Amino acid sequence: MEKRFDFLGFGECLVRFSPHGNTRFEQADAMRLSTAGPELNYAVNLSELGLKTKWVSKGCDNWGGRYIRNKGREHNVNMDDYILVPYDGCGRRERNGICFVEIGVGNRGNTQLFDRGNSAFSKIEFNEFDWKRLLGETHWFGISGVTPAVSPQAAETAEKALKLAKEMGVSTCFDFNFRATMWNNEQAQEYTKKIIPYVDFIAGSEEDFVKRLGVKVDGGDESSSRLSRYEKAARKVCELYPNIKCVGSGFRNAKSGLLNDWQGVMLYEDKFYVSRQYDNVEIVDRTGAGDSFTAAIIYSLITGEFKEQEMVEFAAAYSALSHGHFGPWNWATKQEAIRVMKGGDARVIR
Repeated sequence: MEKRFDFLGFGECLVRFSPHGNTRFEQADAMRLSTAGPELNYAVNLSELGLKTKWVSKGCDNWGGRYIRNKGREHNVNMDDYILVPYDGCGRRERNGICFVEIGVGNRGNTQLFDRGNSAFSKIEFNEFDWKRLLGETHWFGISGVTPAVSPQAAETAEKALKLAKEMGVSTCFDFNFRATMWNNEQAQEYTKKIIPYVDFIAGSEEDFVKRLGVKVDGGDESSSRLSRYEKAARKVCELYPNIKCVGSGFRNAKSGLLNDWQGVMLYEDKFYVSRQYDNVEIVDRTGAGDSFTAAIIYSLITGEFKEQEMVEFAAAYSALSHGHFGPWNWATKQEAIRVMKGGDARVIR
């Protein structure tokens, strides 16, 4: 079968509402709309970096479902297998999920509230899609930890799709993206341990490895450097699961709601790489920065354009730039990221 796509994402996307600026919802008299869904974030970012991508999901055929479909198409993501089922007019049968994000300032961080119960995606079934066709058309397949947390049906579908992808020789990725409001550590760990044997690249924090994979790391404590602890945890993950070829994450030091330090790390082919640190990154919206990092690593794994140290430098630069845009999709270009990773500053370009 012809490989029509470089990347296929599977997961739920919500319509996101945010007040203008840094106001709170109870102050707001107008909202800005965007989206919220890690797998569509990967697909959009990879498309903007020049790859052919597709996203598969399920929603309701009302303005919310069409908004998500149209936004994906604007970024050249193939949305042909985004199933839109009839809407009953009130959401009693099923609905599209939404979420509310406040962008923090000062000592107040971002807050995100989900309203996604009884969504069409939560009732998804594996046999609603022709997975052999979908996976046969792509080089890579990816999900995040948000997807299985939505419902048992979504969890089962994601697990079966990952297993089939592995059987068909499709490369796979999993970003932990843990949401404590959707499931607990025990549930996440039980599920993650089942699907990790089918994964080639994982994106996650040291905390993810410890709490969501049950990894125990010797020789480190709180006094150890964050980088050292992460490297030990990542190596332990690869030791326990030798199928994993790459591990990575963005590192954030949140000085305030609008000023963070940012850095990237990666364990690849048994070597540990650390990017330069971007100090005092000014923030328009930090949502989706981790997904930008994940997408950029996937881009390098697919294309081979950046290798070893350059892989993590490109991912860190690309995701640092994502902080300057509203919403979870990265509007920075590949050329801008390359310029920044090579030391380019913020002077006017003309």
